[in-house]
Amino acid sequence: VYDTDPVSVAGRMKASGARFLHLVDLEGARTGETPNLGVIRSIVKETGLLAEVGGGIRDEDRIRRYLDLGVGRCILGTIAVKDFDFTERMAQTYGERIAVGVDIKDGFVAIRGWTESSEIPYAQFCENMIRLGIRTVICTDISRDGAMKGSNLSLYRELAEHYPALDIIASGGVSSIDDVRALASLGLYGAIIGKAYYIGAIDLAEALEAAK
Repeated sequence: VYDTDPVSVAGRMKASGARFLHLVDLEGARTGETPNLGVIRSIVKETGLLAEVGGGIRDEDRIRRYLDLGVGRCILGTIAVKDFDFTERMAQTYGERIAVGVDIKDGFVAIRGWTESSEIPYAQFCENMIRLGIRTVICTDISRDGAMKGSNLSLYRELAEHYPALDIIASGGVSSIDDVRALASLGLYGAIIGKAYYIGAIDLAEALEAAK
């Protein structure tokens, strides 16, 4: 736990110049429930940032509830691997307000809060998402997430080169300003900064400037 007041944290991010906010309900990812709905509502209302939310979104009712709160984009995780028909239907219904999270472990897509590995290679999964009409993909290298080891640049370079139809957001291991600059040079749509911000390894205002 880095802070007990997520709303204030989001406010400080906005004050540093952030315009986009990545939110994950970690409990929701494991249980499929929405224990943090009230906090997310407060963050969106008080900051006005364009927020994307993931964690346990496995039905359309959950998507509607988040979008009704003012969330800009909902991230499908496990359900996108398990149910292509649902994913395609949500992409057709809500357009770019639907994104998909691709969590990669040993070259395969991981599901259920990283507790299981599917049998789907990440490259095949990305191709499937393009076919289903998904535009935005948050790609996380699980081995790097929270480890402060730096970004897996070879992975993101490959994704950027082979899947230009996707807006790729890099996640996991973004540990320094150099990581931000390197990812920006690849032409990625975005990058998520998490632990590095909380421990002071990256100054958010500096990172935002480096990403321009």
